[in-house]
Amino acid sequence: MREIVFDDIDKLYKRIGCNVAKIRKSKNMSQLDLALAIGLKSVGLISVAEVYHNKKHFNIEHLSKIAAVLEVDICEFFKKSV
Repeated sequence: MREIVFDDIDKLYKRIGCNVAKIRKSKNMSQLDLALAIGLKSVGLISVAEVYHNKKHFNIEHLSKIAAVLEVDICEFFKKSV
C-alpha cells in the first residue's frame, strides 16, 4: 500500500478547487452567486479555495452544498478531469 504524503493531499485540494471552478463556470454562475447560494456572505472562500491559495480549501459541508446548488454529484469534484 502506498503512503499518502502531503503533496498528494495538496494535489487533491487543487483538483477539487479546479473542478468546482470549471463546473461553476459551465453553469454560468459567478463566485458571488455560488457563495450566496451556499450561505456565505462574500466570495472570499470560493475565490481562494478554487485555486487552493494559502492552503485554503473546501470542506465536505461546502462540497455537499456546492454539489446541490450546481446540480452535480459530489463525486464530480474529485475526478481527474471534468
